[in-house]
Amino acid sequence: MAEARWREISSRLTRIGLFPVKGVQASLLAEKDPDGLIDKAQEFGYTGVLTEELLVELKLRTEAKAAPEPAQVEPTGETVGRVIAPISQTEPTPADRPHGLPHFSLDGFPMLATDVDTELDIHFDITGKSTTEGKMADFLSLFNNRLEKLKRIIVQTGRLPNRVISVNQLIRDKSRYTSSNNTATVIGLVNDVRHKGDNLYFNIEDESGQIFCLLSPAHDNEGAALVRRRNQVLTAGLMNDDVVGITGHVSPQRRDMLIVNDIHLPPLEKHRKRAAPADQAVSVAFLSDLHLGSNTFLHAQWDKMAKWFHEDPLAKTIKYLVLSGDVVDGVGIYKNQEQELEIVDVYKQYEGVARLIEGLPDWIETMILPGNHDAVRPAEPQPALDPRIQEYYNSTTFVGNPCEFSLHGVRVLSYHGVSIMEFVSSMRNVTFSEPEKAMAEMLERRHLAPTYGGKTPLSPEPEDHMVIEEIPDIFVTGHVHGHYCGEHKGVTLVHSSTWQDQTDYQRMLGFQPKPCILTVVNLHTHETASIPFA
Repeated sequence: MAEARWREISSRLTRIGLFPVKGVQASLLAEKDPDGLIDKAQEFGYTGVLTEELLVELKLRTEAKAAPEPAQVEPTGETVGRVIAPISQTEPTPADRPHGLPHFSLDGFPMLATDVDTELDIHFDITGKSTTEGKMADFLSLFNNRLEKLKRIIVQTGRLPNRVISVNQLIRDKSRYTSSNNTATVIGLVNDVRHKGDNLYFNIEDESGQIFCLLSPAHDNEGAALVRRRNQVLTAGLMNDDVVGITGHVSPQRRDMLIVNDIHLPPLEKHRKRAAPADQAVSVAFLSDLHLGSNTFLHAQWDKMAKWFHEDPLAKTIKYLVLSGDVVDGVGIYKNQEQELEIVDVYKQYEGVARLIEGLPDWIETMILPGNHDAVRPAEPQPALDPRIQEYYNSTTFVGNPCEFSLHGVRVLSYHGVSIMEFVSSMRNVTFSEPEKAMAEMLERRHLAPTYGGKTPLSPEPEDHMVIEEIPDIFVTGHVHGHYCGEHKGVTLVHSSTWQDQTDYQRMLGFQPKPCILTVVNLHTHETASIPFA
């Protein structure tokens, strides 16, 4: 009886944005009129974490408001004093949520998941479509296709100052382009990037040849937009195999060097998100890197989340759960891994994940992408998990990595995120503690993993499927065990949280993961909520 009563009270508290800490349950159940207290909490505007101290304050304010007003004294005409500065009561501010996560309102999550049918459309998935034979022709086709796609995006803006010419034509006619008043524009792939002092040196290459380039800090008199573009690239750097446009002139001192006047990355304008219809206003939740099978998998926190899914009002709006790779820890992924495994059979690991998903409510549609710990090829794009593994699951959708899909018309790009390591090592403005900066750079470059032959294994497919041809409404990654939910130029960025505690390797590096945070996005309102379970 008491448990049922507490579920009713807890649900009311959640609806007004109050989250009770341990110990408050007994105090509220002992009250004569807990519903009246909750009404007063809503009237006073209380939100956030409901502690014992806040409950005592609420009771005192309720009693004070219920007390009779003091009798009014008729004025006698005598002036007792004058008001220097009236004292106004300060509005209570919401208490901080765990891990500094932002507050959210259930008003942004208006519809139950059970009221809407599944609507999932997959736009791209490499599964069954990989055609590479690993020959030289495949490598050439991959880079030519990348250059063709991104060159078209850059040219279509109409912002280039000149008609694009080939590198070979620039070299052949370099005597025409020896002045900053007479520039040439080329588009190609970047290689051999290096900083020296305040300058950035690199080669740019297209199908016809390559030329050495020098990018120096812009002068203030060159125009605000140009100064911003050049200095942003100088500050952050370029990545090998980026596709960029260069406008410049040939150095009078070195006829084999192009002095860069302006640099053109694929444009990313402010994006206007698509929204699900109002009568389909359900939510999608994101997780990544469960690493089931590791002895650092957080079992108790998963059980806590599963219980939350069955009971919480917000959970009942979640129609889809996307797991963006590394659902298991795998076997033989790194040296001496078996010493850190709780389950040493990879098939048993996938069986365990299937049982975890079965414990969630049946209204939730689950999608699983592979990651670098999963039992698929390491080279990206990766196909979906093997059909023998899929047999363990009842109603889960399996897709490749990356995958572009739509939920009720909202376009989602999900990528496990191995290339984040490449961005951290190549760019000055990206760190493991802020993976969202790597995600923003992927969008700005319109490419998920530009560098070939680095930390990210890439399959030389005849077509480059890592190009971001259409800007998504939601972009989600994982891999580095952080957490972030925010926006970049109108795109919702979600870096999914892990369900693995700090490993020995992370401890050695001094890296602290951010585990057990479920990110929820409503497909109609695009409101977000981050729910911690640790």
